[in-house]
Amino acid sequence: MTRDDLQVIAFEIILHSGDARALVHEGLDLMRNGKFDEASKKLDEANEKLLEAHKSQTNLLQNYANGDEIVMEVIMVHAQDHLMTTMTLRELALEFLEVYKKLNK
Repeated sequence: MTRDDLQVIAFEIILHSGDARALVHEGLDLMRNGKFDEASKKLDEANEKLLEAHKSQTNLLQNYANGDEIVMEVIMVHAQDHLMTTMTLRELALEFLEVYKKLNK
């Protein structure tokens, strides 16, 4: 795998996880305003974006498993960090959604 290939994968992960993060924040805004169905849809959309990021990550792991040398660069570390924090943010947002629903009753 070339350095350029690695950078493309890193930017794909950053792009999709960044889109997911924005959707999670939109969902949190909707929750605060009592729009729970719309918030849930935003979190579902965020999950789709995270799945896209995960596909790029899986491609990298498959190449590594097949014996390709992967030279880790700062951009890939950043991409992985971005993905994992966004996944965690979405998980917390799902919990917040349930809390907001209970408080709204």
